[in-house]
Amino acid sequence: MNILEGNYIDISNKGIYSCSIFIENGKIKKIDKLGNENPALNYFLPGFVDAHIHIESSMLTPTEFGRLATVHGTIASVSDPHEIGNVLGIDGVNYMIENGKKSPFKFYFGAPSCVPATTFETAGAAINLEEIKTLFENDEIVYLSEMMNFPGVIYDDELVMAKIRLAHQMGKKVDGHAPGLRGDALKKYIAAGISTDHECFTYDEAKEKLSLGMKILIREGSAAKNFEALIPLIDEFPDMIMFCSDDKHPNDLLVGHINLLVKRAIDKGYNIWNILKAACINPVKHYGLNIGQLKENDAADLIIIDNLTDFNILKTFINGELVAENGLPFLPYLEAESPNNFNTELKQIGDFELKAEGEKIRVIEALEGQLITNEIITEIRLSENGNVLTDVEKDILKIAVVNRYNNSKPAVAFIKNFGLKNGALASSVAHDSHNIVVVGVSDEDICAAVNEIIRHKGGLSLSANGDNHILSLPLAGIMTTENGCDVANKYTILDKKAKELGTTLNAPFMTLSFMALLVIPSLKLSDKGLFDVDKFAFTTSFVF
Repeated sequence: MNILEGNYIDISNKGIYSCSIFIENGKIKKIDKLGNENPALNYFLPGFVDAHIHIESSMLTPTEFGRLATVHGTIASVSDPHEIGNVLGIDGVNYMIENGKKSPFKFYFGAPSCVPATTFETAGAAINLEEIKTLFENDEIVYLSEMMNFPGVIYDDELVMAKIRLAHQMGKKVDGHAPGLRGDALKKYIAAGISTDHECFTYDEAKEKLSLGMKILIREGSAAKNFEALIPLIDEFPDMIMFCSDDKHPNDLLVGHINLLVKRAIDKGYNIWNILKAACINPVKHYGLNIGQLKENDAADLIIIDNLTDFNILKTFINGELVAENGLPFLPYLEAESPNNFNTELKQIGDFELKAEGEKIRVIEALEGQLITNEIITEIRLSENGNVLTDVEKDILKIAVVNRYNNSKPAVAFIKNFGLKNGALASSVAHDSHNIVVVGVSDEDICAAVNEIIRHKGGLSLSANGDNHILSLPLAGIMTTENGCDVANKYTILDKKAKELGTTLNAPFMTLSFMALLVIPSLKLSDKGLFDVDKFAFTTSFVF
């Protein structure tokens, strides 16, 4: 039997008292109250839960993600595996489940609702209604993952509604994904039984959704950062707020996780009980997760912190096992297999040329810290043979999406706010279908960056004047089986080189990965062409 002594943070009853916790066979056998809070002692509280994340965004296997996350007091995640689902189908989802079982970290996976995400892009696989039913029969699957096809809900698409009905019939929650959705359309979306949203980027949008009964996940990831806009809601709707990352690159995961959001909220003066509810309690209640809540007979899932000001994570326990202490993980690194799906040939420089068909061109405007983009119209520069050129002075660069699943001509467009003065960045992490997305100054560097990824069957690459660098991602073209610290270091080096080429974005590769995401407004690019998300239809590159 293991006996821990310290201050018990009783979130439900909003009290703190010193106690002894007796742990036996992975459970809390007894809690003996010793007296009032003793500031000389450390503090116990339930572990943190990331209420929505794509583990694939860390570029790590589930076991390796969990190994690093435990250092920051995270003991569980509500994980949507639709990234690997779009590449490998149900086999990819099962890969995540089986790999996650090798770790004590508590992974709760969802059945992907939108694979492929849309019909306007090429994905590597599809997950049909019968396969979703098969997934729901697995106890590891606890919800229907984010319903990104909100137009399908609003307009009663038969297949979309069948997936939602199936989830309800099998007792599963349905996650939402409805950026900017308001008014009557929002009411219909919620009325379908969709219970959460993590895509709010304004206070007013989130408050409207909360007032209609939808729970809001405050997202702070490597690209999309909505904490500052949404955190005031935590004291207004304490039972309806959760914290999530959505996407977390490996270098950011080394620095912190949900613990950073807790600390920031405390520093801003919000109610500590409401903050801890969002981080520890609300996700467990909403999804019905089998996670200990620091009660007798519960699983011994808890963390120990130094005090309520600094909030440093000293120890993390899962099922009574000490899995991390003082910034070091105790879980072992585990090797894993690397299934893949990459079937395109090397490209030629001429594949990335775009002939002028008008005097002005439609341009994607990327936004720092957001997944949404704007559309702008600008005049074009032409080469002698009539091809549209980039304009570094105006920060108008070329973007292309290359089909990785078969050999076809790349889709080419233009983008603003990447800030590159030289070279090109490319990635096969390109939500949701994970084709290759590239942005660059010259066709030569764009082609070189793309071909580096094709040669390695996945990765993040950078090319400039014949100098090529890549972080290889052989697992489905979006992940690696390497040690998380090594991956984070390689990513940090690549990120630094990208910024040396002039990009001003905080996370350029993460931002790049969302430029092909056709379910986030307003203008995006798929392997099939330029896409107007607001109209949910392809649009022309040229404006007359």
